[in-house]
Amino acid sequence: MGIAERREREREEVRRKILDAAQELFATEGYERVTMRRIAQAIEYSPTTIYLHFKDKDELVQRLCQENFVKLIRVLSAQGTPADPADAIRQMGLGYARFGLKYPNHYRFMFLTPFAHGHQPSPAGQQAFELLRNVVAKAIESGRFRRAPVDTVAQVLWANLHGAVSLLITYGADKFPGCPAAPDLVEQVIEIGLRGLAADAPRGTWPRGVAPTPKKTKGR
Repeated sequence: MGIAERREREREEVRRKILDAAQELFATEGYERVTMRRIAQAIEYSPTTIYLHFKDKDELVQRLCQENFVKLIRVLSAQGTPADPADAIRQMGLGYARFGLKYPNHYRFMFLTPFAHGHQPSPAGQQAFELLRNVVAKAIESGRFRRAPVDTVAQVLWANLHGAVSLLITYGADKFPGCPAAPDLVEQVIEIGLRGLAADAPRGTWPRGVAPTPKKTKGR
């Protein structure tokens, strides 16, 4: 290995240390409280060294978000997409939950960190949501889901599952208030969401403003 290659490898090793330390600190101490100096202290480097790799905290955060969402996309895309959009949503939901429970610090950083005002989602973050949005659109177009705004339906499904994953990460399945979490809590959340959005769901289960239009009866 030549001098240039060795220096580049060493540079990447330092960047990796910075990113790993930053992610841990953001997840455990919060975005606002963590400074570049705090990250430098965690890996026993000078703040100047951190700035040689990232111009500011925002750039560091963008890099972490991009990396983490790329990992999530790999999980969501690991298997072929089922032809039935409901099955596809079910599969994606289970993959999303597995990712969150396997990488809780990644999940906290990605979805439970209040970032600075003006922070923009990473390209990979947008792509991850688009995967869900595309399947939801197919479910609506095929008549599996009721007619409703695609983005809203995708957000409802995501919000439901995010709640379950966040609680499991925060409490642990055995420390839920009252009694332990159901072993199939994630599966139940997914199924209830799918049933509630189904085109043939009882009218009373539909959110106000997006219920189906009653069919007109001849003579009325």
